[in-house]
Amino acid sequence: MESPPESARSSPEAEVGMRVEDLWEIQEPQLSPSEKFNSCFESIFVTSFPQAPSSQVIEIPSDCSLADAVKILSKNKIMSAPVRNLKAPKNASWIDRYIGIVEFAGITVWLLHQSELAASEKGAGSPIKGLITEGIVPRLNRVKVESKDDGITTSVLEATDSMGGTFLETLITSDFYKKTKVQDISGSFRWAPFLALQKSDSFLTMLLLLSKYRMKSLPVVVLGEEKIDNIITRSAVVHMLAECVGLHWFENWGKKKLHELGLPSNRNTIIKISEDDSIIKAFQLMRKRRIGGVPVVDKSGNKAIGNISIRDVQYLLTAPEMYKGYRSITAKDFIRSIKSYLNTHDDASPRFLGVLNCHSENTIKDIILKLDAEKMQRIYVVDKDENLEGVITLRDIISRLVHEPNGYFGDFFDGVVPLPQNSRLLVSLYLVFLVSFAFVLIAFVSSHDSIVFGSNFQFKVINVVEFISTP
Repeated sequence: MESPPESARSSPEAEVGMRVEDLWEIQEPQLSPSEKFNSCFESIFVTSFPQAPSSQVIEIPSDCSLADAVKILSKNKIMSAPVRNLKAPKNASWIDRYIGIVEFAGITVWLLHQSELAASEKGAGSPIKGLITEGIVPRLNRVKVESKDDGITTSVLEATDSMGGTFLETLITSDFYKKTKVQDISGSFRWAPFLALQKSDSFLTMLLLLSKYRMKSLPVVVLGEEKIDNIITRSAVVHMLAECVGLHWFENWGKKKLHELGLPSNRNTIIKISEDDSIIKAFQLMRKRRIGGVPVVDKSGNKAIGNISIRDVQYLLTAPEMYKGYRSITAKDFIRSIKSYLNTHDDASPRFLGVLNCHSENTIKDIILKLDAEKMQRIYVVDKDENLEGVITLRDIISRLVHEPNGYFGDFFDGVVPLPQNSRLLVSLYLVFLVSFAFVLIAFVSSHDSIVFGSNFQFKVINVVEFISTP
């Protein structure tokens, strides 16, 4: 993979790289490379990160149907979008303006989960009851529910696949799918509304959240303002790194071989599915294991013949006609159908042209350039016989760039996603709690002549006040 010309330093991403270069040169010589990176990235605010393309800041209104939301995501070639609360006042801040982020995977899992509830007669009174009259649920009711050793349940979710493309086509043309609003599934959103960065947060905070804390994207907001200022994704970070080729700090790190950086970290324990496994099982597995994709292996179980990503769930929702007539939709059927569909629509995707492979002797620079050029999220590490050894994702790459300093994150969320002390990183529910607590505290204090707190509690209260009053 050839490097881009070093003279191409005019891009916004390259300008960020040059700022890191300037900071790199003045770091203390005794610092390790990882400590230098931390110091550099802690000194750069997220306001310096290049703006996302306008198509990536699409908003979906809360009264939008699931069917229309899927069309919007698919048309703009994005995997998720913030949901705007139409009931919010015109001048509402972002906390009240949005109710969450909707994504392809969440819509699909929610639909299938509702089908399961209806089949087990737990969904009485829910919008899913429309499926009963459309012939889906009676067929699902005949399925026996039992557990498997790998934690994936043989249930209605898997049974849908045995019904073939007819199930998908019937489901997606149902009134249930067309009339259910995005706001109706807000309970499935991971955040309310979402985890967000303020402009004064650092690159280090952003990189840690995208890697160690598994955020796929991070909206950037201004406290008190309405709209999202920017959205930072893992892909955008890796693209930024690709634009930094030729700079001293990047080359110093980029020349390291994968095995020198401990990659792949999941060597010989890779999660995979067989070409004959159902496609529903593949998506279940991704959601359960919290991974973004799985390789599809041949009957030997060692060689990858394709890759299925969580983003590919869009094809189950936008083109169910591809599977009409299939008795069972296997992973192999799924890949073959999508290839044919994309070729017909002149929309060939590199994700379905073959499996992106590398070897442990490749450098991290090689991997960054490959993933950026192909716009891929993952690359598979194979041995000399092309047998799978592991996978490297965008998250893995970012995690090798920085590390979390001792005491950098607090324990406000007890292992969910902690909040850095004195940081402007916001989670709306937590902020609302703090504001409410502060007003209660002020009212309580004003009604008492003297109050004595323990030292730890007093420290917490001071931090709460500082957090709220920070402009």
